[in-house]
Amino acid sequence: MGTNTLGQTGKRVMDRIEPVVVGVGALTPEEVVRVARFGAPVRLSEEALSAIGASRNRIQTLAADPRPVYGVSTGFGALATRHIPPELRAQLQRSLIRSHAAGSGPEVEREVIRALMLLRLSTLATGRTGVRPELAQAYASLLSAGITPVVHEYGSLGCSGDLAPLAHVALAVIGEGPVRDANGEQVSAAEALAAAGIEPIELEEKEGLALINGTDGMLGMLVLACYDLHKLLSLADVTAAMSVEGLLGTDKVFAADLQALRPQPGQAVAAANMTRLLTGSGIVASHAVPDCTVVQDAYSLRCAPQVAGGARDTLAHAERIASFELASAVDNPVVTLDGRVESNGNFHGAPVAYVLDFLAIVVADVASMSERRTDRFLDATRNHGLPPFLADDPGVDSGHMIAQYTQAAIVSELKRLAVPASVDSIPSSAMQEDHVSMGWSGARKLRRAVDGLTRVLAIEALTAARGLDLRAPLEPSPATAAVRDTIREHVQGPGMDRHLAPEIEAVVQLAASGALIEGAEAVIGKLS
Repeated sequence: MGTNTLGQTGKRVMDRIEPVVVGVGALTPEEVVRVARFGAPVRLSEEALSAIGASRNRIQTLAADPRPVYGVSTGFGALATRHIPPELRAQLQRSLIRSHAAGSGPEVEREVIRALMLLRLSTLATGRTGVRPELAQAYASLLSAGITPVVHEYGSLGCSGDLAPLAHVALAVIGEGPVRDANGEQVSAAEALAAAGIEPIELEEKEGLALINGTDGMLGMLVLACYDLHKLLSLADVTAAMSVEGLLGTDKVFAADLQALRPQPGQAVAAANMTRLLTGSGIVASHAVPDCTVVQDAYSLRCAPQVAGGARDTLAHAERIASFELASAVDNPVVTLDGRVESNGNFHGAPVAYVLDFLAIVVADVASMSERRTDRFLDATRNHGLPPFLADDPGVDSGHMIAQYTQAAIVSELKRLAVPASVDSIPSSAMQEDHVSMGWSGARKLRRAVDGLTRVLAIEALTAARGLDLRAPLEPSPATAAVRDTIREHVQGPGMDRHLAPEIEAVVQLAASGALIEGAEAVIGKLS
């Protein structure tokens, strides 16, 4: 997963995008994606600026109180017992950010960092963290200018916030550390801020802590994954329908009355999609006769709605958890509505970590079923009359033999990525933080899993399209024919062996962009 950059074209697009307004209420998933992936600028609402200012007044009052208040006039974590005198508090906050910006490993993708920044800004905008308005405005300015702090793969345990990733962002706000500018070039934060006309922030009481105590990184990755999985589960219905058709399966098992016997909502959606996709198929009609010898299709064909449907229902649960988190003000300590400043445990990432792991499990299973359908196409004993490996001259040509190997390798990796991260916990901070969620790790592996599912479904689509061509003169349905034709705009039809990797990658790009789904929807309307 490389680092995405905006570039000049992207910056021009960003300049034309309507800003996302960050207020005291929850952001929508669509707003997060607009800012994170598509570069929308942001601005703070007047209501948010007012709420931020009001809570800051409370922090300033407490800062003058001789009694210690955690995060305001004390150290942090296991060092919270030390009372910090006023003259050292700016140094305390600055030192917190510098010491916690301890990430290591490859750079995290631009869209993830932008999501993390936006979600931290959203919490600041609630007025529950006690920062100054100018600090929140600095985050909005960085996002709008396309300045992306360099954040590294490792450093978060998913508890006490995504500490290291958030600290690397905060480091840029105070004018330190490396960033990437709107063109993707790595420069110093000081240089980038000066070029954008943004003043570095001198942190005051509570502010450094407020910038790093949140689940923003793992939540941002969850929102982005949910966005992608909506499209990929529709694509799974498309590729399954193409395989059912090309392997001479029946669409009768997807009938609504049969699905209603088991009222799982996602299953009904998947079955209805597949029924619509196969409507008008000459291939299906060719063997829908009384003397057909096939009594039942294999599970990977017949049970496709049950698996893709279960995945949909899991996705719906994950989105529900994400909606709760998007409506949260995660910080510790937090300024309550009645003005108290209280310690709490809302920074623990468990709710988000669990659903990140759930989604990695269903991604692996949807991909596993897809690979089984591809394998059936290539096995002459099971593909009902197609040539071995769909090869032009079997023995001389290998056809799609090794495309299935590639699928199998990815599916094997997806199974490893499905091992839960959230059941692990390594105590930290001298046993003060003795149970952590590992939600960041769960989010990182889910991003890899989503990429893997995209590739597996693309290979199934490529193979199924070849299978449909080899059924000529029988005609596929109008919808599946449109998907095949979309592929044929980039990849030739059956013939002698060719360099296969570029053809696979071309279809991966079609799958990732949504072009394959759009081909079907142009014929039958939007899939559910």
